[in-house]
Amino acid sequence: MRTSLKTLALATAALFISGAAAAAYPEKPVRIIVAYQAGQGTDIATRYFADHLTKALGQTVYVENIGGAGGVIGTQAAARAAGDGYTFTMGTNATHVLNEYMYSSMGFDPEQDFEPVILAGTLPMAIVTKPDTPFKSVQDIIAAAKAGTPSTDIATPSTSARLVFELLKEQSGAPLFMIPYKGSSMAMSNVIGGQVPLSIDTITASRPQVDGNNLRAIAVTSGKPTELLPGVPPVAEQGLPGFEVIAWNALYAPKGTPADVIAKINLELQAFLSMPETRARLHSMGYEPGGGTPGDLAAFARAEREKWRPIIEKAGIKAN
Repeated sequence: MRTSLKTLALATAALFISGAAAAAYPEKPVRIIVAYQAGQGTDIATRYFADHLTKALGQTVYVENIGGAGGVIGTQAAARAAGDGYTFTMGTNATHVLNEYMYSSMGFDPEQDFEPVILAGTLPMAIVTKPDTPFKSVQDIIAAAKAGTPSTDIATPSTSARLVFELLKEQSGAPLFMIPYKGSSMAMSNVIGGQVPLSIDTITASRPQVDGNNLRAIAVTSGKPTELLPGVPPVAEQGLPGFEVIAWNALYAPKGTPADVIAKINLELQAFLSMPETRARLHSMGYEPGGGTPGDLAAFARAEREKWRPIIEKAGIKAN
């Protein structure tokens, strides 16, 4: 009996200490690694979240940019950091899904070396064309490609854009042709100038040209209509049910980060993401606000891996 009472007392003390530690967290500045250059979309969004967490937690939450190799270098640094609750990383669909199948070696496992925290937001893409082209729908593009029309070339200025192209090609069975670009500005310029009839790009990049009537949006790549481009139907509602390609940002922590710390950050950001002003600000950045539990993020990323691995391998997509 004495042994049982002693064990119970020790367990109770341990829970009390753990609870006290969680309440005291954080006791020093918290770092969020962004595996891209300052000023890039993920960086801008992460700084917005970091500013909120600084106010909410009473400690400085700062962003450290460690770019290079398509996000591999910074994510590797995060994977190797101590799991003490003072380092996080804002992962992306590239760093935590796609790169695994495009790089021969990354030095970390995106699933096993991280603890999921929360899905921060998603970034749908758009298929756009000049206002005066005959393409009014995705089915117009597919029909023209199957008829052998040479004017169905599609500009792809990013890996995510290429994934939209590859899935569109696979699900439609159309002989589509891709023209790779190194960035959005040149791709947009060539579509507006008529050198290329179509482009796939982020809504963030496309929206100013659509609003200025320089381009017309044919479809969005989210599974449902999005407030980011009101009135533009998704590909999934244009004869290709189930079609969905989205870029995304999600907060991760190094493996071994205490569960109570992860829960605290998750709950704080869930509340933040539900606020109307937060949603409006993220919409202005081209984001659909995220949310959910760490388990939701783990399941989402797992489904993304199952979806994209065969497509990437079949298409032979490799990092340059």
